[in-house]
Amino acid sequence: MPGSLSVIDYPITVVELEFLRQLVKSGAEFMVVGMSSAVLQGADVGTKDIDLWFATTSDDRLAEAARSVGGTFIWRANPPCLDGEALNRFDVVVRMDGLGSFQEEYRNAIDCPIDDFTVKLLPIDRVIASKTASGREKDRAALPALLASCKAKTYL
Repeated sequence: MPGSLSVIDYPITVVELEFLRQLVKSGAEFMVVGMSSAVLQGADVGTKDIDLWFATTSDDRLAEAARSVGGTFIWRANPPCLDGEALNRFDVVVRMDGLGSFQEEYRNAIDCPIDDFTVKLLPIDRVIASKTASGREKDRAALPALLASCKAKTYL
């Protein structure tokens, strides 16, 4: 992917972008997973939310990044969640069906420049592996489009 993505390239608000920037700036280990990762890699799919998988949800930097944009990180919830109008599209993922540990998957994550920083993405083949393993109807429904993106190599 030449250059970097901007708010114009991906439907993300300026505040959501700032939250991601603050996470990166803080050094918190995370990656974008699920359909959001696939979209950022060029798959012809859609999603309403942005799934984030963190190395640990007990990292104070998550709460600091949320506070920096007027939100809250509620780590004691099950699952942990982000709260606040600016953060309502973010979902905190605590495990991924059919995949290795966070650290195992993070080693093979793709760097994706967005604006003036870079986020890690779960590779599309791993998104497909997770969607396949989950067994959820909505995940099974997404598989043909994800597989077509792989076949057409329309992703990073």
